[in-house]
Amino acid sequence: MSDETDKPQHANMAARFRGYLPVVIDVETAGFNPETDALLEVAAVTLHMDEQGLLVPDKTVANHIVPFPNANLEKQALEFTGIDPYHPFRAAVEETEALKNVFSHIRKAIKAAGCNRAVLVGHNPAFDMSFINAAVERNKIKRNPFHPFTTIDTASLGALAVGQTVLARAASVAGIPFDRSEAHSAIYDAERTAELFCYIVNRWQTLGGWDPDTNKPTV
Repeated sequence: MSDETDKPQHANMAARFRGYLPVVIDVETAGFNPETDALLEVAAVTLHMDEQGLLVPDKTVANHIVPFPNANLEKQALEFTGIDPYHPFRAAVEETEALKNVFSHIRKAIKAAGCNRAVLVGHNPAFDMSFINAAVERNKIKRNPFHPFTTIDTASLGALAVGQTVLARAASVAGIPFDRSEAHSAIYDAERTAELFCYIVNRWQTLGGWDPDTNKPTV
């Protein structure tokens, strides 16, 4: 993956998604309630469109996060992810710093792609968006680069394209290696989700579904 977020983008990147830049997000949390449960990890993968009009993952940015004051930590959630929120080697940062770091990178990618805003791509993204939005509000962050409610769901796309809604199974059908022992890490899951999203979009194009020169569907 490239470390450059300002390299030239294919001219059709902005038009392909109606001026939005797809950014793949995954979060790991200490429960299911975004208002009360801690946000523990966030990862974002920006995408690049090559000269053939194919999507490829570009750069990953991520942070481990210190639980916000009085955050709830569900024991079952921590056992499921294997995260120790207070492990001394986590190198965790406060929510505000984590979001500003991720958002700054996304805004640079939006500018480089000639887009107006980002759209969140995720596997069942309502969950990820709810935690991102709750953290944005909690920390009074005014510049959220994402569309406020539109998302792109790779679980739904996976059902359509490969007949699977579980990330590991959809990735397997798509020929994307998936190590279950690495799953439930925000970075790992975001990167595999990005590969799946690119696979589906590119597969649609190669089947004649999208003309990269005219930015119009062909079927």
